[in-house]
Amino acid sequence: MLKLLAMLMRYHNGEVDVWSVVHVPSPEAEDARHLHRELLTLKAERTRVTNRIKGLLAAQGLSVSSLARGFPEQLDVLRLWDGSPLPPRLHERLLREWHHRNRIVERVRLIERLQTEQLQDDSNPAISMVRQLMTLKGIGLQSAWLFTFEFFAWRGIQSRKQITALSGLAPSPYQSGDEARDLGISKAGSSSVRAMAIQIAWGWVRFQPDSQLTRWFERRFAHGGRRMRAIGIVALARRLLIELWRFLETGALPEGAIASS
Repeated sequence: MLKLLAMLMRYHNGEVDVWSVVHVPSPEAEDARHLHRELLTLKAERTRVTNRIKGLLAAQGLSVSSLARGFPEQLDVLRLWDGSPLPPRLHERLLREWHHRNRIVERVRLIERLQTEQLQDDSNPAISMVRQLMTLKGIGLQSAWLFTFEFFAWRGIQSRKQITALSGLAPSPYQSGDEARDLGISKAGSSSVRAMAIQIAWGWVRFQPDSQLTRWFERRFAHGGRRMRAIGIVALARRLLIELWRFLETGALPEGAIASS
């Protein structure tokens, strides 16, 4: 207890490096994260149901052209290898799975509609961050929303080092005696932010070909093999998060980047 008190006094007197401060989201910030987290859960469930339907059909050597419309009618005309219709229990299960998928799709559309309404009407500073990120070509609603509410809006980021640590994109070098090697990234931060950052990094290369970040990636990694490009895109994702943080803090576009038309 005395040691903790001494460290608290040192921190209060200006020794900011005496410990690391954990930023806890406020009740309002935590509540604001439910919308996109529900959306991520729904999309994952939609994928699972879709794969289950396709798997059940593939087990019979069958497939359908679309799950969007006319699925019951497609089931009615499907025939097994010997010309017989689908077994009745399988037919009923596929219909139930399809109706379940449709309910998920409707919930996804509802959440996306709620996000759009907030984007248009809400004066919350976090929503302003979402709008600002969406001005960059290659950054859409879902990526801007997740980056804001999971990362930039409440964490109080002060440095590049904090960004790489919190996202789990920090490199993990290993050294023992004369042996030194790279163990990849730490993966200790937010998995959703990390996954989205890597996904957006690929989009950044496509939609921002004249940016400094893309030119750096093309120069160092684009002409390598598949593994080299995968390593490079993770490094690009790390740099991109830093540039997005600077953009929100200063309003200055990343070098060479263009805004959405």
